Amino acid sequence: MSWIAVLLIGVAVTDLAHSIKPIPLVNACAGAAVAVWAGLVAGLTEPADLVALAVIAGVVVLWGHTVARSVGRGRAWVPLLVLGAALTTGALTTAWAGPAGGLLGEWLESANIPALEGVSADRALLLAGVFLVQLSTGNVIVRLVLAATDTTDPTYGSEPDPEQQLKGGRLLGPMERVFIVGLGLAGNLIAASIVIAAKGLLRFPELQSKGEQVRIHRLTEYFLVGSFVSWLVALASLALLAT
Repeated sequence: MSWIAVLLIGVAVTDLAHSIKPIPLVNACAGAAVAVWAGLVAGLTEPADLVALAVIAGVVVLWGHTVARSVGRGRAWVPLLVLGAALTTGALTTAWAGPAGGLLGEWLESANIPALEGVSADRALLLAGVFLVQLSTGNVIVRLVLAATDTTDPTYGSEPDPEQQLKGGRLLGPMERVFIVGLGLAGNLIAASIVIAAKGLLRFPELQSKGEQVRIHRLTEYFLVGSFVSWLVALASLALLAT
């Protein structure tokens, strides 16, 4: 899983950088550079690993480019296809990846941190990738799915886009995904399901309002699709960690 972990790190760094300062090409190149650096620090220096790192760098740049180009152009499915194909290829070729180690492995062995005791370099690399993805890439995936399914329509009448009204979701999404992943790793998925249910209950009064039914229907659809995609990102991450 080391190649997939490096890919996730590169994609996540790209999206995090873009959320801070939207400079698509620079952010994508930075994400690619961090991905290659992470792979080298983890000791992925065998010929097959070096080829994989070069391919991963290209995929990260392509991800950043397609995400930037898809905004408002009806091509949200393109970056989703790029990421899906890259993850599928990584899963099919994972047996060819060399074991992670290198400087990262040496640091893990010498670090006197109870939480990292017994954690392999491969596991640490994957944990880092999964955690980083929850912070910003999850939001990007949600936005792309909403656009690809035409769930929101910013030009509808004179109403503002629900996404513009619910800006707190950009912070709530990463928080709940990290919380779900953390609870899952702790073996307490029941508590994670309570978090999911609580979010629905908090929004229930607004979604059941008798006024402005057209807006409420659009908001309900937006809330449900966006929330389910966000939760799927977290659950897919847990499934990846379980493999």
